[in-house]
Amino acid sequence: QVQLVESGGGLVQAGGSLRLSCAASGRTDSRYAMGWYRQAPGKQRDMVATITSDGITDYADSVKGRFTISRDNAKNTVYLQMNSLKPEDTAVYYCRWRGAGVYWGQGTQVTVSS
Repeated sequence: QVQLVESGGGLVQAGGSLRLSCAASGRTDSRYAMGWYRQAPGKQRDMVATITSDGITDYADSVKGRFTISRDNAKNTVYLQMNSLKPEDTAVYYCRWRGAGVYWGQGTQVTVSS
């Protein structure tokens, strides 16, 4: 089992910034990918950004140039720096861990006001 604890969500005005964190604990593998997904009300859960154990990143087109994903392997933690936030970024953000299995965090709300 892998446990994921997310933090850093909140309310911010358009143009502002937030930094999300997700710490993994439990039976983590030596090689795993982590990522952030988001789900707005009435919509499906979509990928925002992912990062492999080698540091290879991938971003949704809608966040490229604004969001940055990074990880600290020593802490089993992944971060999402979100800049120039827009109202359409409002969603519940979920952390995902993928190794021998797939695990999800509980989600953290991000609300961007116009």
